[in-house]
Amino acid sequence: MTITAHAPSRTVRAATADDASAIARVLARAFEHDPVAAWFLPRRRDRLAKLVRGFESVYVRRLSLPHGAVQTTDDHAGAALWIPPQKVQLGTFDELRLMPALARTYGRGLPRALKGMAAMDAVHPHEPHYYLPIIGVDPAAQGQGIGSSLLRPILERADREGMPAYLEATTPRNRALYARHGFEDVDVLHLPYDGPPMWRMWREPKS
Repeated sequence: MTITAHAPSRTVRAATADDASAIARVLARAFEHDPVAAWFLPRRRDRLAKLVRGFESVYVRRLSLPHGAVQTTDDHAGAALWIPPQKVQLGTFDELRLMPALARTYGRGLPRALKGMAAMDAVHPHEPHYYLPIIGVDPAAQGQGIGSSLLRPILERADREGMPAYLEATTPRNRALYARHGFEDVDVLHLPYDGPPMWRMWREPKS
């Protein structure tokens, strides 16, 4: 069943492989100045290019798109990358397959990035859930309700399936957005080396 949700003059739809490059670019713009993205990629001069590379090669094409849970707008003003319950936990083989792409993205900063990912993985819930690792809206289009529209289709799917959802908020602003959609704080995770906070949030399905 196809579900569409509407932001002002925009349709939110399931993404396909043809959308991958555009999604990577809009997410990179959305996260260029995000404190957690800046922790993972501290060198500002090439952060945007590395975000584009990492989003497309790792998060979009490998972790999200194959499972049919990526949402975008018709004009690629934003995107939400979901991972469904049966795919949240990566096996050792899957992790090894991602290493070359991670190395190309982070370069000499790979050990630091892996330490941050390990800190997130160590507290990731084990029970089945929909996981939202990435959602972003082009800075020029923020404040128009697009983020809410991107969240809605998969949250509605999770509710129909009786499945919870989980994410890590990286700023107070997006934490407030998630709270409006039923997510509640679990605790606060601080990245290594005095890194920024990430608010771990959980949402029980609505009956």
